[in-house]
Amino acid sequence: MSYLGVPLRVAIGSGIITTIANSSTSGAGYLARGLANLRVGYSLAIATILGSIVGVIININIPTKILYIVFGVVLAIAPLPGIISSKDQIFVVRHTNQDPISMKLGLRGSYYDENKKARIEYVGSRYPLSFLSMMGAGIISGLLGIGAGAFKVLSMDYVMGLPFKVSTATSSFMIGLTATSGGIQYLILGYADPLLVSLLVPGVILGSYVSSRILNKLASKTLRYIFTVVVWLLAIEMIWRGL
Repeated sequence: MSYLGVPLRVAIGSGIITTIANSSTSGAGYLARGLANLRVGYSLAIATILGSIVGVIININIPTKILYIVFGVVLAIAPLPGIISSKDQIFVVRHTNQDPISMKLGLRGSYYDENKKARIEYVGSRYPLSFLSMMGAGIISGLLGIGAGAFKVLSMDYVMGLPFKVSTATSSFMIGLTATSGGIQYLILGYADPLLVSLLVPGVILGSYVSSRILNKLASKTLRYIFTVVVWLLAIEMIWRGL
């Protein structure tokens, strides 16, 4: 949107609202295929919603160029854990001993992996730490007008220990919850353009539908590489604009 001359804060406000359409479309597809974990999503959603509110407050009180640089740096850092540890761990249950909270919440599940032709069982752990990292993801979402899905994925993948595909699918489902709280604030403040949102939503829905259909057919390693390339290209562009 910034390429079209849209003011950054309006682009941020409109962008965060369009992510609701993204989440609704892809999240429904992932739920139907058993990839998204509702217990994990709902139990962490409160952290992202609180963080999103804080992020919006920060956004309206700092200069635009700083936003560009923050956006770029955050995006550049996001994929690093996936590069450092890029092995396909889809058959590995990385946490067999759950903390009491994770156990009480029942953070476990299974799904059928179409690429590996096998049913994968998993458990989630380290809930308190994951909750804090999700709050950080919410702050980034509200601050930058994005779903912050990359950070939600990192939290569930590396902190909670969920398989990459489950982390991705659950993140997509959660994005709508986070974006709703931030989007309402931007609408009230006048930093969202309903016409712009209506023009963007059809493309977002189409892309979300396609991604939800192909995610489970790809290897986790391939998904990590695609994720990294796209995010770094965007990071370079944002930092350049902020300089």
